[in-house]
Amino acid sequence: MTSSASSVVAGVGSSLPPRVIRNDDISFANLGSSDEWIRSRTGIECRRRVEPGISTGDLAVEAGRAALLSAGDPAVDLVVLTTTTPDHPSPATAPWVAARLGLGTLPAFDVAAACSGFTYGVAVGDAWIRAGLAECVLVLAAETLSTITDPADRGTAVVFADGAGAVVLRSGERDEPGAVRATCLGSDGTQKDLAVVHAGGSRRPDPGGAAPVAERCLRLQGPQLFAHAVRRMTEVSRELLEKTGWPVDSVGAFIGHQANQRILDKVADLVGVPRSSRFGNIRSVGNTSSASIPLVMDELVEAQSVAPGTRTLLTAFGGGAVWGAVALTWPGLKPARR
Repeated sequence: MTSSASSVVAGVGSSLPPRVIRNDDISFANLGSSDEWIRSRTGIECRRRVEPGISTGDLAVEAGRAALLSAGDPAVDLVVLTTTTPDHPSPATAPWVAARLGLGTLPAFDVAAACSGFTYGVAVGDAWIRAGLAECVLVLAAETLSTITDPADRGTAVVFADGAGAVVLRSGERDEPGAVRATCLGSDGTQKDLAVVHAGGSRRPDPGGAAPVAERCLRLQGPQLFAHAVRRMTEVSRELLEKTGWPVDSVGAFIGHQANQRILDKVADLVGVPRSSRFGNIRSVGNTSSASIPLVMDELVEAQSVAPGTRTLLTAFGGGAVWGAVALTWPGLKPARR
């Protein structure tokens, strides 16, 4: 195969809050949720939460710094931050994160694609590099979902968590480890109410904070969300495999958005990915929305669990409804000194 210009994963990083919330937490017990009930329905045993005063941007800075260190502190041309929980409704969080990282006055912007944000961020960075608009892109995915979670809503309180992950993309060759081979994205706005915060936007302004908590926090339509997530993640994964020409049995690493273990298992089964090629961390980290895939990637690099060059499939579904998938070969990275 003749090599050609491509974006290549050159660094990974992550940031998790130190506070661990386990399934036997008293607040979950008050919701009628036992450890067994939560594990059997979600696969989650514990999750991380920020302390008051710690923002999405704070986590993004830590993850970005780690990813840049992993990549050898390159000169960055663009910062893309994917999040559902920006520091402020306005302005975007990415420019402030870039400034705190000392990256100068480069382009920086937020992407709002819910749990699919990381796949969208990688697609954006990949496109900028392929178009010759950037040599190096920092893609950040950071969430503080605890700030929009109603502690009295069992459907979200036991699931959502906080964290950030990041990758550095650089211009490289299509045949080297870490190369992004293809991306696929999609959306269906008719399903916007599958996961929604009703109050606080221009559709339902709430400048005085008078809206009930239920309207100011994330609400899910659980059964419908499950069905749509399985369908769309399966479809986009198959579409991407067809686009790359990869037989499913050649994929050595499959990382889905860590939403729910039953969703992950169902999608992998339908796509045909063997259990030995499935990787995740929902058990110990929970659902961190757009941050979930890069968090898994950083763990795998740290543990050196995947061989460089391994064909890798990333897939996600989120509120909007939006979905995406990325095909890449696993990067040849060493654990960074943090």
